[in-house]
Amino acid sequence: MFGVEPVSLLSVKMDPLYLALSLHRRRKFDECIKICTQELEKTPLDQAFWLLKMRSLTSQVFVDDVEADEEGIAELLMDDNAISSVPRPGTSLRVPPITQSGRPITGMLRPGTQSSASKIGSMENTLKTPRTSRTARPMTSASGRFVRLGTASMLSGSSGSYDDGPFINLARLNIAKYATLPVLSKSLFEYILYKEGDVRHALDLAAQGSQHSTFNDWYWKLGLGKCYYKMGLLRDAETQFRSASKHNESTVDVYLWLGKVYLRLDQPLAALNIYKTGLTKFPSETFLLAYCARVHEALSQLEESVTIYKEILSYEATNVEAIACIAMHHFYCDQPEIGLRYYRHLLQMGTKNAQIYNNLGLCCYYSQQFDMAITCFEKALNAAQEDDLVADIWYNIGMIAIGSGDKQLASQAFRLALVADNTHPEAYNNLGVLEMTKTNPTTHNLHQAKAFFQASATASETNGCPIYEPHYNLSLIGEKTGHYDLSYQSVKKALSIYPNFYAAKAIYERIKKEYENV
Repeated sequence: MFGVEPVSLLSVKMDPLYLALSLHRRRKFDECIKICTQELEKTPLDQAFWLLKMRSLTSQVFVDDVEADEEGIAELLMDDNAISSVPRPGTSLRVPPITQSGRPITGMLRPGTQSSASKIGSMENTLKTPRTSRTARPMTSASGRFVRLGTASMLSGSSGSYDDGPFINLARLNIAKYATLPVLSKSLFEYILYKEGDVRHALDLAAQGSQHSTFNDWYWKLGLGKCYYKMGLLRDAETQFRSASKHNESTVDVYLWLGKVYLRLDQPLAALNIYKTGLTKFPSETFLLAYCARVHEALSQLEESVTIYKEILSYEATNVEAIACIAMHHFYCDQPEIGLRYYRHLLQMGTKNAQIYNNLGLCCYYSQQFDMAITCFEKALNAAQEDDLVADIWYNIGMIAIGSGDKQLASQAFRLALVADNTHPEAYNNLGVLEMTKTNPTTHNLHQAKAFFQASATASETNGCPIYEPHYNLSLIGEKTGHYDLSYQSVKKALSIYPNFYAAKAIYERIKKEYENV
């Protein structure tokens, strides 16, 4: 009898293309690139491996550029788009947000709110800022992140590419040839835009690809809009995005990018209309709802913003941004117990970082749970990595120490905040207040407090977010010591930042009468 000998499974090799596809699907891009490189060395014209390697290289550095984009100094200097310098109330993001009582909102950040649109005179302040380790060179959205991603394309042989240079030589690339190949051209466009960071070549490919498709492919119109946006041609980008939105096959990204253009043009109401139009086509889309909520909050329409965030939670109960924003809203509405519940829910979801523990500590303190507050701040300090975050945590500890009556601990906490970040204006201001409120303050205490207030005012202006408290405190010192000139100048600066501050108005009237009597 003749039998069949058993074959060992270990001796059977998997098809390289299937293995590379499996690795790519499991996001093991380095191993996928290595296999593709080995096969391309054998057959350099194999389009399957060429396309797969190109997609893997793109996936390694791909970022959601709808979210990760900030307006830098170069955009401010080179921006030739005409924007009204005196917009109507509630129609611009370039006016600092205020509460219903008229007080400026400080210390609140959302994705995209670090940009200069929400700061007054940010370009002038940034140019005046001395060079430090954080500001070694001017930040630009085009020359910062994208250039860093572009230089990463010069891969070495150890990372799985050829030893003699980049994977694709764009200078010798026949763009007209690849524009006629729909599958290859779209992957090549993403590679050039995200991996190489070469907007000019990506724009050329998108233009020829759109022309080859007889201008009926929404993907190329979206790509053209992205390139125009990155080049600062906002009106051209608007035209392409609007054209892409007319196609039934278009995705949510088209409306997100079109809204982003209007936000860059400082037209938040137009952006809201675009998001609402997108919601009619994509009902219950949480990305569009989140952008609507962010715009409402930037316009100080907090109730509308919280309502939308609650609607987001009805569709996606684990949306971290919505939970955190609702928790913050309840905290600032004097409902720390409700905010505490939302922050605890974030912890149960596995979101554990210094910011969550810091906010938990504040909610516990204002909910009269002092033992839990101390524990939360300890965990926040252990989890904090960045110096400015450590400074904020120590500042909050100092505020809690003031509330409990321990001024010595408060002074130490504020000084530790300055050790972590020597440009923390609130810590300087509160140290000055502690010097002024000492029992029987001496002339030395007043001089020390004056120095702290001046440092606080300078630091806040340097950071681009001026605060009125140090100027008001300086005016108090000037009035107490008889330096009415100092008091008058300081109270004018305080009123320029916070025009409805009644205490500053009272000092201004008193000093004005003194000058009139003279």
